[in-house]
Amino acid sequence: MSDKSMAEYCEDLLKRREKAQAGGGPKAVAKQHEKGKLTARERIDLLLDPGSFVEIDEFVEHRCENFGMGATKFLGDGVVTGYGTVEGRIVYVYSQDFTVIGGSLGEAHAKKICKVMDLAMQNGYPVVGLNDSGGARIQEAVDSLSGYGQIFYRNTVASGVVPQISVIVGPCAGGAVYSPALTDFVLMAQGSGVMHITGPQVIKAVTGEEVTSEQLGGAMTHNAISGNAHFFAKDERECYSQTRKLLSYMPSNNMEEVPVKETADPVERADAALRDIVPTNPNKGYDVRKVLALVVDDGDFFEVQPLWAKNIVTGFGRVGGRTIGIIANQAMNMAGCLDIDASDKASRFIRICNAYNIPIVTFVDVPGYLPGTAQEYGGIIRHGAKMLYAYSEATAPKITVILRKAYGGAYLGMCSKDLGADVVLAWPQAEIAVMGAEGAANIIFRKEIEGSSDPNATRSQKIEEYREAFANPFVAASRGFVDRVILPEETRLCIWQALVSLDGKRVVRPKRKHGILPH
Repeated sequence: MSDKSMAEYCEDLLKRREKAQAGGGPKAVAKQHEKGKLTARERIDLLLDPGSFVEIDEFVEHRCENFGMGATKFLGDGVVTGYGTVEGRIVYVYSQDFTVIGGSLGEAHAKKICKVMDLAMQNGYPVVGLNDSGGARIQEAVDSLSGYGQIFYRNTVASGVVPQISVIVGPCAGGAVYSPALTDFVLMAQGSGVMHITGPQVIKAVTGEEVTSEQLGGAMTHNAISGNAHFFAKDERECYSQTRKLLSYMPSNNMEEVPVKETADPVERADAALRDIVPTNPNKGYDVRKVLALVVDDGDFFEVQPLWAKNIVTGFGRVGGRTIGIIANQAMNMAGCLDIDASDKASRFIRICNAYNIPIVTFVDVPGYLPGTAQEYGGIIRHGAKMLYAYSEATAPKITVILRKAYGGAYLGMCSKDLGADVVLAWPQAEIAVMGAEGAANIIFRKEIEGSSDPNATRSQKIEEYREAFANPFVAASRGFVDRVILPEETRLCIWQALVSLDGKRVVRPKRKHGILPH
């Protein structure tokens, strides 16, 4: 029988809590702050609604005795786990603590992460991982590697079931980078977030190349060059703000309805300024984001991967409070041509939207695929096929708006009627054809042009004939490939009407284990 009083038991618990909250201790915390980085718990406080965090496994310790590790134990073992709310909705979270053994991942550390992932899948809530770790805990050898494997496995099983978001606010190297790569979205903070498989020292030793860690795997590198990240933040605080906004567009799981947010912006708002944004001259560029801003609620378009593959725009918005995923050709970059990176960017975004049944709205102004040996040798065929596959596979509501050019195979690849678009809308200047008028006339009327006494005049005449015949949406509309030809200012209302009409969409496909995505 214990001689302790209840007050003593409670005092002991409070001391243990205080020890767990201290992480690696005052000196380690001060060092973290000196680097301009927040602690694991400070990060959670910025991500979640105030006072909502409920911690799990705060007293877990590692069991390793190798290399003197038995004398190096901290409550929590270098990762803070639990759940809380973002705008009142439950989110599971883990936050690696660099002040404890460099945030390194060992057996107990991994099990804590696996537990919150299992709970998130079981209960149907998103998982947000805040990554700041020195990597595998070498002293725990294969147990550490096993921990990573168990996390990767859960990332894969949870994919498309609950939203998974990785926030990179410290080092993330070696095998550790594959967990973020398996999640839906990766956010990186400039100056602190770094991801790479092999570090600068290894690269220099093997290849002789000299590169800094930031150049190799910093936030700008992965947002603008590699495409491994989806959001760039100037600091940690912006990262958490972006994460909260991103979550507002996502359902908590793949069985839940897409979030609806109240808005005072009327769906019937008709903005005549849309007529002036897209030039009728097919060779002139413009910023398609100006179109999107006038169509979505309150002009609020949340762009995904804005710094990579800029010839295509992806992101989230709302129409009448309803969340939509948006894909749009960007005429001001490479004339809006599709290339390898744009195809990869769009196809993955389409599949994310489809996984969570977020309606996909595609704005089309595409002259074709980017020509050149670099694209052909790089595999534009297989990369471009990913978009065809993603759109065809998607059973979420699909709405297509043809703004101007829709030429050839790229027209098909931008969610044509034949790839399963439920509703196809076209602006009056839309051109839906195998190719542009100039190229088509040169092929169709080649003999007439060459045999003419004035080839240039004849070519101009034939171009105009072709343009008159096909440079409008009415031929496609007469075949049923376009459902409605609309005024630009009617776009917002027509999209909303289409969304409402597709509320009950159900698609039955042949049974299969899974399809074979183009490699």
